[in-house]
Amino acid sequence: MKLNIAVLPGDGIGPEIISVALDVTKAICDKFKHNLSFEYGICGADAIDKVGNPYPDETHELCMRSDAVLFGAVGHPRFDNDPSAKVRPEQGLLAMRKKLGLYANIRPVVTFETLIHKSPLRADLVKGADFMCIRELTGGLYFGRPQGRSEDGNVAYDTCVYSRDEVVRIVTLAYEYAMKRRKKLTIVDKANVLATSRLWREVSKEIAPKFPEVETEFMFVDNAAMRMIQWPTSFDVIVTENMFGDILTDEGSVITGSMGLLPSASIGTYTSVFEPIHGSWPQAAGQNIANPLATVLSAAMMFEYAFNLKDEASLIRGAVDASMNANVRTADIQIDGEKSFSTSEVGNWIVDFINKA
Repeated sequence: MKLNIAVLPGDGIGPEIISVALDVTKAICDKFKHNLSFEYGICGADAIDKVGNPYPDETHELCMRSDAVLFGAVGHPRFDNDPSAKVRPEQGLLAMRKKLGLYANIRPVVTFETLIHKSPLRADLVKGADFMCIRELTGGLYFGRPQGRSEDGNVAYDTCVYSRDEVVRIVTLAYEYAMKRRKKLTIVDKANVLATSRLWREVSKEIAPKFPEVETEFMFVDNAAMRMIQWPTSFDVIVTENMFGDILTDEGSVITGSMGLLPSASIGTYTSVFEPIHGSWPQAAGQNIANPLATVLSAAMMFEYAFNLKDEASLIRGAVDASMNANVRTADIQIDGEKSFSTSEVGNWIVDFINKA
């Protein structure tokens, strides 16, 4: 099979973790006799420095002609600490989502037996947690208009907007994923306060009868945030709007003990993007200490979701599990007293495991 992917390393630790994920991708393609073709593109602060645009037209054209996009991370403190900056790395990410029609972010939250001790929650709470968050990506406060500030600068406003079609698309997708898992869907909103949430609930109740095998529950976002900490094993598939999903998925990442372990897939109209959920951590750039596993697992999601190559994805996940079982880990997830491994050393170990499998 021919795999044509765009590779966008981005900022900070992005190039280092993407390098590992790409090495793993190459090893899998060699193992399963696939023809891999890839091309690099620029984005984020790196692209601002080079061409003044965080998502240049050339990068967009590359993504459009690719079957999938393997993406690192964007962001840099010099923009975070400058409220007056007119162009920001994150604007490139939003532009990419909008232009590629990336309407659904899929984030699995799965605990690893060997890392339960790293979770800030009690082991009896997190053991066996395995749920999927589906976040709507192209609507809500992040894209709603009007948006801005008053002439005197003392009032700022954002507008939350959703259409029926947007809600139908994401909720239907969530039901389809629930059918493939344990057949339970939690729809998170704030329908007691927000008009957009009442539309979400109305539309969801219209769709639910089409999936009679799925148990449907509705939950206000504040309750969902508490329940995720109190009883994470109660969830199977969660679907919610853009900002709620942004917050809840980061909260969910803590359950596993490290944001460096969780991958994601952004499903799109034209192509799909696969990326770790963590940020660019620019302070660690070039030090070869970043945890590459979330990016490697994102590559596994790419094989499964973009190319329907489940055996390939399974081998990657098996290699990641084996690396942790062998205590080949970066410092953030290593057991006390054990040697920590560098980013590249973890990558080399996983590639070697795949080659020998």
